[in-house]
Amino acid sequence: MFEDVINFIQDKFHTKDFIPLHEPRFVGNEKQYLNECIESTFVSSVGKFVDEFEEKIAKYTGARYAVATSNGTSALHISLLLTNVTRNDEVITQPLTFVATCNAISYCGANPVFIDVDKDTMGMSPSALQKFLENNTSIKNQQCINNKTGKVIKACVPMHTFGHPCRIDEINDICDKYYISLIEDAAESLGSLYKDKHTGTFGQMGVMSFNGNKIITAGGGGCIITNNEVLAKKAKHLTTTAKITHKWEYTHNMVGYNYRMPNLNAALLVAQLENLESFLLNKRELAMMYKDFFSDKACHFVEESLHSKSNYWLNTIILKDKEQRDLFLEEANSKGVMIRPVWTLMNKLTMFKHSQCYGLTNVEWLEERVVNIPSSVTL
Repeated sequence: MFEDVINFIQDKFHTKDFIPLHEPRFVGNEKQYLNECIESTFVSSVGKFVDEFEEKIAKYTGARYAVATSNGTSALHISLLLTNVTRNDEVITQPLTFVATCNAISYCGANPVFIDVDKDTMGMSPSALQKFLENNTSIKNQQCINNKTGKVIKACVPMHTFGHPCRIDEINDICDKYYISLIEDAAESLGSLYKDKHTGTFGQMGVMSFNGNKIITAGGGGCIITNNEVLAKKAKHLTTTAKITHKWEYTHNMVGYNYRMPNLNAALLVAQLENLESFLLNKRELAMMYKDFFSDKACHFVEESLHSKSNYWLNTIILKDKEQRDLFLEEANSKGVMIRPVWTLMNKLTMFKHSQCYGLTNVEWLEERVVNIPSSVTL
């Protein structure tokens, strides 16, 4: 049934062997910088590459500050703590996301509230968010109170799904109106813009991931970006075990976290950043090939929405129904072409099945139909 699709993918990736969903590319100065890092003996959390990476990622995204972390989950955990999310608070997010988003909320002792997404962006729907807040919350002493639970809604964490920006400016305006802190989960959207502004720079903080399947990677790693100097300094302090700077004494003034990015990882990322623009161009070229191919097929290729420039991290198609999706998953994977469905919706996982939900019509429709197809840089 899907033989022409599989043949097209194999042709574009020049192989009939296994084709992964998204593999890294190391085509620049990675080995040189790693050797330099090793020779310096500064392979842990102190070293010039950590500083250089923070400076360069901040400049690239247009943020004033960046704080490197061990991974994207730790970056999100710290960001939530910095917005004073504590036990029994609530955080609004979307059910279509990687589990790390909700895990970080749980680390704070808080509870997620799940809001529907827009079909075209697959990210949080501002209209659904507005309706939920209008119908289910009250403002008391500049705090947003959930009328059903009586708990404070402290933060909102939308995600730019598969690299496609959500309508983040509208979400930001709504959060401001309701005294809710906005943290962007930009783990998948490095290089993506909304209204000519980089994702992750609309809210108080944005978080990124450099896991092995991302556009640039060090095998792991993450960062927090922000325009707020106070938050940046607190983030740096918390992620480095809250150690007070001193030439030899080890003194810590609060409970901190060992969430530092090693210099080895930063060395890889500095080299990867040097090729980011070429990676993005290459991925856009692949996406346009997919767009043309699927234009006359019985499925829909997901394109960037109005005002957006997507990094096309994972190219995505929407099939007719769950039955067709399952057939495609079976046929492609059996022939060595790795494709995958979306994550199981967060509200369906055991840990979060009792969480409050609002709407979810679009997200449940997408869950049955969406498939990610091979999206590696094909240099």
